[in-house]
Amino acid sequence: MTEKQKMSSNKKMTYSIIIGLVLGIIIGSIFNLYNDTSFVQVIDKYVFSVVGQIFLNLIFMMVVPVVFVSIVLGVVNVGDPKKLGSIGIKTIGMYLITTAIAISIAMAVANILDPGIGKGDLLDSTEVSEYRETTFGGETNAENIEVSTQSFDQTLISIIPKNIVEAMGTTNMLQIIAFAVFIGIAMIALKDKIPTVIRLFEEADKIIMLIVMSIMKYFAAIGAFGLVATAFTQAGFGAIKSLGMYFICVLLALLIHFCLVYGSMVKFIAKKSFIWFVRGFAPAMTVAFSTSSSNAVLPISLDSAQKNLKIRESVSSFVQPLGATVNMDGTAIMQGVATVFIAQLSGIDLTIMQMITVVVIATIASIGTAGVPGVGLIMLAMVLTAIGLDPAAIGIIIGIDRLLDMTRTLVNVTGDAAVALVIDHQEDVKEGKEITATR
Repeated sequence: MTEKQKMSSNKKMTYSIIIGLVLGIIIGSIFNLYNDTSFVQVIDKYVFSVVGQIFLNLIFMMVVPVVFVSIVLGVVNVGDPKKLGSIGIKTIGMYLITTAIAISIAMAVANILDPGIGKGDLLDSTEVSEYRETTFGGETNAENIEVSTQSFDQTLISIIPKNIVEAMGTTNMLQIIAFAVFIGIAMIALKDKIPTVIRLFEEADKIIMLIVMSIMKYFAAIGAFGLVATAFTQAGFGAIKSLGMYFICVLLALLIHFCLVYGSMVKFIAKKSFIWFVRGFAPAMTVAFSTSSSNAVLPISLDSAQKNLKIRESVSSFVQPLGATVNMDGTAIMQGVATVFIAQLSGIDLTIMQMITVVVIATIASIGTAGVPGVGLIMLAMVLTAIGLDPAAIGIIIGIDRLLDMTRTLVNVTGDAAVALVIDHQEDVKEGKEITATR
């Protein structure tokens, strides 16, 4: 297949996924109006949900093989452990900076638009009492509520796997990445002695990516339709009515971060057109929106970055899987808006120190967070507890969180690609300087 044919195939796939998404939103919204009828419940449970989950399982099935093989080859292709360390430090630094910027933007937007002012009665809703009962055992004193958290030192320790089989079985991305890096470094040391092993990984990579692209070609559109249709059937736009301003705040903050921060990174640091970037990464964005999982979209993210954005495999295969765990800009935005929203519902004006605390805690908490649907609410409970707010208030936003989860996952994976593009450009510049210096 020629390069032109590949581009045409990618466009067709992207358009088909978009059509699936739009149909899912329309049909799901219509079905939501009749959600109490047995017909709609049966269709949702046995058609929409089944189709969506089969597609999701097919993608998840390939995540561990894709990440493991890609990172091993990426490390081998870098060729120098010192260079790999440099890339790793720059990557993590950039991820933490963008996450801190994201949550700062979110809190600024929420403080300007005041989504929770005059809506304190929402704290007395049945959603809050039910969430308090099921999650915190009915405890009404926020000071007595303990949220299970992992300390920073525990996070560092947990990066190294005790059992790699268990790590792969539970899709512990940080541990899989760490193990793959060790294997890659060992292969660099033995490079001349194990050409067959390196060739085996290269051939395995071709097989894995063929399976991934086949899944995308034949199942992505219908899978995206099923996932979005069931999300809108269960939630629908009706859930947005009482939380309209909160919903708008999150979407606005996501849009600002997407266009302003990522746009600036691509345009001014990577020296590329942001429109070109969005077009090239569109296949991954559409899948991210439908799956609400940074991990699930990884195989497609890697393919789009390497083939469409021309990011070298050695950079993409290391930076993006790491980002699926470390970089949670979209999730951080939700936490920033939700924290201010819940504080306003409670009649509390957050101090500058409390806002800084939210930024720091949410940024650090993003490290090691699983890239799966709904994980942002767990992180939010930790943030609220840290500044003395009632985490049971999360029950208010659960109804529309699934819809927002789709949009923030799109932002999460786009951020991974933007950072990968920047790192790739920096490596190009560095190599260009080195070549010039040797001439």
